[in-house]
Amino acid sequence: MMRKWSAHLKKWFAEVSDIPEDVMLGVPRLTLIGQFRLSIENYQSVLSFSKTELKLALNEGELHITGNDFVLETILEKEIVLQGRVTGVRFENE
Repeated sequence: MMRKWSAHLKKWFAEVSDIPEDVMLGVPRLTLIGQFRLSIENYQSVLSFSKTELKLALNEGELHITGNDFVLETILEKEIVLQGRVTGVRFENE
């Protein structure tokens, strides 16, 4: 109950302030340019990576990205940029 109330309070605060909602709530922000470049912000860690799949740990759950010819262009503390043909994006909640 308290966790749900806290999430509502954070969402409200993000709406009335200039702080972006994704930053306030700690949720990932995905920016897909065509099918060939994907930027993901606010991830926790890389769980696995191959030429056809990227799995990231999130604050709540995991993010699974599938495709072909993947290359990690950039890996920063809170942002990762993936190049290659993206064919699927799926959230797995714990």
